[in-house]
Amino acid sequence: MDTVELLKKLTSAVGVSGAEEEIQKTIIDIVSPMGDVTTDSMNNVYCTFGEGTHFLLDAHMDEIGMIVKGISDDGFVKVDKCGGIDRRMLAASEVVVLGDERVPGVISTLPPHLQKGDNAKKVPELDDISIDIGMPKTDAEKIIHSGDRIIFKRNFKQLAGNMITSSVLDDRSGVCAVILAAEKLKNANAKITLMFSTQEEVGTRGAKIGTWSKEIDEAISVDVSFGYTPFCKPSDCGEIGKGPMVGFSPILSHIMSKELCDVAETNNIPYQREVMGGGHTGTNADVITTAYGGVKTGLVSIPEKYMHSPVEVVDVSDVENTADLIAKYILSKVGEKDA
Repeated sequence: MDTVELLKKLTSAVGVSGAEEEIQKTIIDIVSPMGDVTTDSMNNVYCTFGEGTHFLLDAHMDEIGMIVKGISDDGFVKVDKCGGIDRRMLAASEVVVLGDERVPGVISTLPPHLQKGDNAKKVPELDDISIDIGMPKTDAEKIIHSGDRIIFKRNFKQLAGNMITSSVLDDRSGVCAVILAAEKLKNANAKITLMFSTQEEVGTRGAKIGTWSKEIDEAISVDVSFGYTPFCKPSDCGEIGKGPMVGFSPILSHIMSKELCDVAETNNIPYQREVMGGGHTGTNADVITTAYGGVKTGLVSIPEKYMHSPVEVVDVSDVENTADLIAKYILSKVGEKDA
């Protein structure tokens, strides 16, 4: 499966938290040939195949976005957030309102000539955000309703080298890595469950119920983490193109973290260590560890620049090396060598 084409397909589908039906269908179409596919009332997708030690591979399918609150008398769409929207980058962004039909729009912005004093530096509150869809209220109300989701316009592009830019690479790049790992594990002497979870961006809600009653021996959650950009603190970031980031945290299995690093070194897979203090990682791993009777969990993250923006950037080689590391780790645990 071509990684770039898979990333393009996954990032093209929409799935704002709580309304993931389109990306759910896309994932089901992709993984159905791999094993037994099921879903649940949270819209989580599971694909299970093989027999033996049971490994869970998790990546969340949902994306940040906005939700329609209403339409003003002058025809502008008023919004609230779905997930961790960065208000700094909203002004002048291109969006799509997912009403009865898809309606393109732009987020209004005040020209600098009309800004005064501190207003030029002020980040607008969500209540101040308006989407211009170019139609009067009477027309807009026929196709747009309160509760409809709003996404950022899709803009999948290949940059120089192995770089890809797109919205929703958080966490469709993780979904891609899990699918690529599954392809390498189709003949492994192990039981594999892929979990593509929902509502991570609003509180890891899908994963909270997704692991219960699965009797998992070990789990690996795959997400994105901070790739270094100017003005970042290097110790808080990984580097794009330098391989997956293996998580070390009080809530993760230290043994699994160390073994993931050992496997990477043994197989010449580039990797980076990511230390996360405190009692959480900000990923689905936080809730997977405490599911059922407790699950040994590791976290592997893909370094990403410009997280939670319409122009997220990942390196394709990091996605592929993440898949390779996961596959080699599981094979090593069940006494096999080659993916």
